[in-house]
Amino acid sequence: MEIILKQDIKSLGEKDDIVNVKPGFGRNYLIPQGFAQLATPSAKKVLAENLKQAAFKQDKIKKDAEEIATRLTDVKLSIGAKAGESGKIFGAVNTIMIADALKQQGFDVDRRRITFETEPKFVGDYVANLNLHKEVKVKVPFAVVAE
Repeated sequence: MEIILKQDIKSLGEKDDIVNVKPGFGRNYLIPQGFAQLATPSAKKVLAENLKQAAFKQDKIKKDAEEIATRLTDVKLSIGAKAGESGKIFGAVNTIMIADALKQQGFDVDRRRITFETEPKFVGDYVANLNLHKEVKVKVPFAVVAE
C-alpha cells in the first residue's frame, strides 16, 4: 500500500515522503490517526505542486535573508545601559534592545533570531549572532556604553 506521510514518523520517513507499508498498518493506524493519506494519482499531483511552491517560497526567503545579511555587514550598534564605576552594567542588555537598535537602523529582525557569543555584563564591545535563515547567519558587532 502506497501512502503519503503528513508528518515525520521515526521508522518510516519524513513529512511528504511517499512510502510503501503493509495494508493493515496503513488502513488501521496511519490513515485514521492522521499521520498519512493514500497516495492516489491526484494526491501525488497535489503533493508535487505543494513541494514546488514550498521550494519557491524557501528560495525567496533565503534570497531576502542574504540581501539583509549583505546590508548588515557594515552596521555597528551602540546600546546604552546604566553602569557602575567599575563598568559593570545594572540589569542586562538583551535581544530586545538589539532588535530595537536594528529597527532604528532600518532592519526588521525578530528578537528570537538573535543570540550572543558572550553575555554583555560590562561596558565594552560584543558580538550578536543573527540567524536570518538556517543557512544565513550574520555577526553584528555592538558596543555597550554607559548612560
